[in-house]
Amino acid sequence: MVVEMIPLFGPVPGGMELAVILLIAVLLFGANKIPKLARSTGEAMGEFKKGREEVETELAEMRESGSETEQNPSVETEAEAQ
Repeated sequence: MVVEMIPLFGPVPGGMELAVILLIAVLLFGANKIPKLARSTGEAMGEFKKGREEVETELAEMRESGSETEQNPSVETEAEAQ
């Protein structure tokens, strides 16, 4: 017997789904706390994005310095110099 699952929400939340989510949020947090919650969530996402960009920059610098060392073996890395 094959049971086919019917998704509660579609692949992209539409108007009705967003209304249900908003109603649940109001019930859980109260109308006064939702703006504070949204603001702190936005700040956290901004900090996460900034941290991710810093890590990506460091990885790119490591790749560049690694390729320079491979091309020119006489270049010492910081770890070898110490």
